[in-house]
Amino acid sequence: MNNREKVWIFDTTLRDGEQALKASLNLQQKLQLAHAIARLNVDVMEVGFPVSSPGDFDAVHAIATNVKGPIICGLARTIDQDIIACGEALKAAELRRIHTFIATSPIHLQHKLRINLETAISMAHNAIKLASRYTNDIEFSCEDAARTPIDDLCRIVEAAIHAGATTINIPDTVGYAVPAELNSIIQQLQHKVPNIDKARLSVHCHNDLGLAVANSVAAVEAGARQVECTVNGIGERAGNCALEEIAMILSTRLNQPTKVGTALYSDINATEIHRTSRLVSQVCHMPIQPNKAIVGANAFSHSSGIHQDGMLKAQNTYEILSPQQIGIPSNELHLTSRSGRRVIQHRLTELGYREGDYDIEGLYKRFITLADQKGTVYDYDLEAMIYVNQLQASCNEPDLQPYSLTFLTTTTISHQLASATVSLSKGDYTTTEAATGNGPVEAAYQAISRITQQTINLIEYSLTAKGQGEQALGQVDIIVEYQQQRFHGTGLATDIVAASVDAYIHILNLIQRAQQISAFKNNPLTPIDTKRAS
Repeated sequence: MNNREKVWIFDTTLRDGEQALKASLNLQQKLQLAHAIARLNVDVMEVGFPVSSPGDFDAVHAIATNVKGPIICGLARTIDQDIIACGEALKAAELRRIHTFIATSPIHLQHKLRINLETAISMAHNAIKLASRYTNDIEFSCEDAARTPIDDLCRIVEAAIHAGATTINIPDTVGYAVPAELNSIIQQLQHKVPNIDKARLSVHCHNDLGLAVANSVAAVEAGARQVECTVNGIGERAGNCALEEIAMILSTRLNQPTKVGTALYSDINATEIHRTSRLVSQVCHMPIQPNKAIVGANAFSHSSGIHQDGMLKAQNTYEILSPQQIGIPSNELHLTSRSGRRVIQHRLTELGYREGDYDIEGLYKRFITLADQKGTVYDYDLEAMIYVNQLQASCNEPDLQPYSLTFLTTTTISHQLASATVSLSKGDYTTTEAATGNGPVEAAYQAISRITQQTINLIEYSLTAKGQGEQALGQVDIIVEYQQQRFHGTGLATDIVAASVDAYIHILNLIQRAQQISAFKNNPLTPIDTKRAS
């Protein structure tokens, strides 16, 4: 096929996607996700807003230093300090892009920025010129472009390209547009902006009306050649265009010549989609709805007898994609307590994991315990254990003495308060406390609170079954607030109370770790009294 054009995939999971989370990701989590997204073979990875906080600057710098493959991008307003922070954070990247933006719609100019279009054009011009000191790859976004008069949009786009922007992004910032509108905007820019051929046109669509993917497709059909998206469609409010959806639309429907005679494609490694989707869901504490396109649990399930009969006769009767295309294993290898480390490593390799993604010794210890409890360990068990081990390992740095559970017992009697006794160790000290509560989890949390003497406000508690049946693992995720900072803890066990306690202990260790990192220097937390636990 001769007439083919590439559509660039710009992933903003770690920037726009992370803004939607109830608790910020730590550096280790961001690096873990960045490596996974890089294996998707995205073209550009927007990884943060460096000027927003020391933590964000450090994360962008770490990803720029350690992650290879995609262009590493940082976001900046059209303000000198933003551009400078972005340029400095990205210096170590082999390929880097500065993405600067300013609002262009009358609503935003008048009510938010309180400036006119001329000032916005001048600010954009100056920011792009400053960014060019750090890189030749500069993206400019017209925030709220979908509600900007087309003539105003053409003026600022022309000025941005003249100043040196190589990518022009047209965001539907509030998810207001419908496909025909966005298609028309892209076409008019191509016809009315004289230097438009010197830049790549991009779209960034939000999902407030459920049209983010449809709007992105309409823009691509009109000539846009970059789509900004996130894994699982996470992002502000209702989210962004879903990476997995636009990637599979390109490979399934737009890969043939369209009415203008052009076949489109992306360089996405689709076999990494399933694993990356699961990882983003776990790390970001954002479950995937079962009926989610491409990556939902029901996406490749068939309940109707007519459908099942058709599938047995020919798979494509009811499936336009195969599970294997997005990396879903065709079968699962059931593991037991007799399985050795090599078998586990082999299965994890088949699932797409690399040896550096997990600690085999730590994983094997948890595997044996779980296998003794439930007999057979499944793929979803292994993936859940890897995630929780990685998350909790970030608390166990050499200079910390993490809390660990020594003893836990609970008693529940119908129509009476539950009771719990908990022993926690920290360094050389162990303390035991008992408490009551409306249920065993509350009682255990009250006992831990007595041990630590800390005021921790539980914001959210959620329980997710990892697997099926009575022996499914229970994953408990909690979000707490401690001295104006939010923390996300996770626990995993076949026993819900044990998983809940593990999640709470994870929080305690995260609080300790937070006291020692630079992001918290301007808001110091009260040191934990290690001598009290004696």
